[in-house]
Amino acid sequence: MKNIRPEALTDNPFKMIGKDWMLVTACTKREDEDGKIITGRPNTMTASWGGVGILWNKPVATIYIRPTRYTKEIIDQTDTFSLSVLSEKFKNALDYCGCHSGRDGDKFRPAKLDVEYMNGTPWIKQARLVLFCRKLYAQELNPFSFTDEHICDQNYRKNDFHTMYIGEITKVIADTK
Repeated sequence: MKNIRPEALTDNPFKMIGKDWMLVTACTKREDEDGKIITGRPNTMTASWGGVGILWNKPVATIYIRPTRYTKEIIDQTDTFSLSVLSEKFKNALDYCGCHSGRDGDKFRPAKLDVEYMNGTPWIKQARLVLFCRKLYAQELNPFSFTDEHICDQNYRKNDFHTMYIGEITKVIADTK
C-alpha cells in the first residue's frame, strides 16, 4: 500500500461507493491512568451510501449510518474512522459484514478479514483503497427537511433515520499494483 493524496484518487465514486461498496471501520479509544491510548474492540459495517468531495476547504467523505447499527454507537464515541474499499473477490465478506452485527461478536474472523491500525484507527488489510477520516460533523437526517416526500417514504420507517457523518480525509493509502 502506498500513500496518495486525496486529489490523486482515480476511482469513480459512484462505482466505488454505490456498486463496489466499502467497509466503515472504527473502534473506541480511551486513556489509561498513564495517559496511554487504549483501543477497544474494532467493528466494521458495509456501506453503499456516501460521497467524497470538498467541504470547508477540506477533502471529506460523507457516510450515513442507521441508529440501529452497532458501528454508529462506536463512531459516536470516537474521533476517527476508516473507509476500506475491497476488490470484487471480497463480495461475500462485504455481504457478511452488512448482514451481521458486531454487537453479537467478531465479524472479522467469519468474514476472513484482517484488521490493521494506522495511528489508532482500524482499517481492513485486504483493502485496495483506504480513506482515513477525522470526524468533523454528525447530524441525524430530519424527516421534515425532505423536499421530495417520496424519498422519505421509500427509504425510512418511523425513527429509523440515518445519521450523516462528515469526516476530513486525513490520509489515503492505495494498492498501486
